[in-house]
Amino acid sequence: MSPDTKVRNGASGASALLPRVNDQLESWTQRLVRGSGAHRGAGRMVVALLIAFALFTALNPRVFLSPINLQNIAVAAPEIGIISIAMMLVMLTGGIDLSLVAIANFSAITISMLHNTIAASDPALANSLGIVIVLAGIVVGMLGGAVNGFLVSVVGITPILATLATMQIYNGMAIVWTGGTTLYGAPQLLATIGQTAVANAPLLFIIFLAVAVLIAILVNRTALGRMIQLEGANPVAARYSAIPRRAVLMKTYTYGGMLAGLAGVLFLARNPTASADYGASYVLLVIVIAVLGGTNPTGGFASVTGVVLATLTLQVVSSGFTAIRLSSYEYAIAQGVILIAVMILDAVSSTRARRQKKVASAPRSDVPTPETALPRA
Repeated sequence: MSPDTKVRNGASGASALLPRVNDQLESWTQRLVRGSGAHRGAGRMVVALLIAFALFTALNPRVFLSPINLQNIAVAAPEIGIISIAMMLVMLTGGIDLSLVAIANFSAITISMLHNTIAASDPALANSLGIVIVLAGIVVGMLGGAVNGFLVSVVGITPILATLATMQIYNGMAIVWTGGTTLYGAPQLLATIGQTAVANAPLLFIIFLAVAVLIAILVNRTALGRMIQLEGANPVAARYSAIPRRAVLMKTYTYGGMLAGLAGVLFLARNPTASADYGASYVLLVIVIAVLGGTNPTGGFASVTGVVLATLTLQVVSSGFTAIRLSSYEYAIAQGVILIAVMILDAVSSTRARRQKKVASAPRSDVPTPETALPRA
C-alpha cells in the first residue's frame, strides 16, 4: 500500500469518526441536562406558587383576589421576569451578569431622552418615530451586553468582576446623562402597550410569555443552546469538542443585554419615567429567581419554565405581603428564607440520590464472586 493510500484511508477514517464523536457528544449533553434535574425547579415552583396563592387567599381574600391586585401581579412580573431569563441564560454558561438592571435602566433612559429631545420641537414626529426610538433602546442594551461579552470572552476577566465593573460604569453614565433626575416621557406606543389587554390578559404579560418561549427554543432546540449548556456543564469537554468558546460567550452576553434592553422598554410601558436608580433591588432578586427556577449556579442546566414560575411565585408573595400590610424589608427576609429552604431541599435530595446510586452500584454479598464460585484445589 502506498503512503498516499494510507493518508487517504486515515483521512476517511477520521472523517467517519467525527460524526460518531459529535453524535456521542450530543447524546451525552442531552443525558446530562435531563439527568441533572433541570426540570426539578419547575416542579417545585408549581408547588410553591400554589401554596403561596392559597396562603394569601386565606389570609386576606378580599384584597388579594381583587381584580386590581391580580392585574398588578400580571403587569409587574414581566419586567422582572425578562431580566431573570437573561440572568438564567448567562448563568447557564457558568457566569453571571450583575449589570443587567443597569443596562435596562440605561436603555429606558435612552428611549426617554431621545423621545423628549425630538418631542421638544415636534411632538408628532416623536410619536411617529416610536418604533425607531424603542429599537434604539434595545440596541443600546445589546451593546452593553456585548461589552460584557468582550471583557469575559476575549479579555478573560472573571464574569462577576467584569459585570460588577460595567454595572458601576453604566449606572455612573446614566447619572451623569440625567443629572441624577428622573426623566418623564416616552413614545405613545409604549403607553398603548402598557394599557392593552388581550382576553383580559395584559399585553405586557403576553410579551413576557412569548420571550420565555423563544429563549426556551434557543436553549433546547438550537446548536447554540447546546453549546451554551456544554460550556457551562464541562468547559474542558467543550474546548476539546472544538466549540468556539469566545463566540458562544459573546453571543450569550449580547443576548442577555438585548433582553435587559427589552426589560427597559417594559419599564417605560408600565410607567413612563426613567431614572438611574430604578429597580435597585432587582439585582439580587433576579439571581434569586433564576436559582429558584432550577438554574445551576455553576452552569450546565436551567429551566425557562421554572424561571417563569419562580417570577410569578415571588410576585405573588410580594403582592400578598402588601395585602396583609407587611413591609418590603420583611419581603426581603422572605426571599432569603425561600432561597435557603430550596437550597437545603436540593442538598438533601442530591445527597439521597448519591446514596441510592452508591447502594445500587455496590456488589451484592449473596452473589458469588469468581473467587468464591469455584472450590479451591
